[in-house]
Amino acid sequence: GRVLPEVYRLSKPLSPHRSAEIDGVSIEAADLSFPVLPAPLVIEGAGGLMVPLNRRTRFIDIFAEWRLPVILCARTTLGTINHTLLSIEALRARSIPLAGIAFIGDEMADTQRTIVEMGGVPQLGRLPYLD
Repeated sequence: GRVLPEVYRLSKPLSPHRSAEIDGVSIEAADLSFPVLPAPLVIEGAGGLMVPLNRRTRFIDIFAEWRLPVILCARTTLGTINHTLLSIEALRARSIPLAGIAFIGDEMADTQRTIVEMGGVPQLGRLPYLD
């Protein structure tokens, strides 16, 4: 695969809306489009479904407009059951297709199983946490 250039590259490690404001940039959904590629495309959001891109639009709003399958990435640490099940509900409430969940962090078998069972979503895998 290959990494495509960013539409926006912000200077501060903050929520995109705030980092853009500091940089004097406005992130606009209309500027986000899909490249034509012969292979699958992975788009990474920053921070989570409810993170704002600007003062009007969140990542989940863009995903609802695109209607493409989402792979939800969830940490395996304390608090993830609530956070992840709320994210699953938010996706479903907006009819956003959910392909499955990928866990990130140490193996937490019961936590992962609880989310998969209660969320009714397949586990696609688990990645270790990288520093």
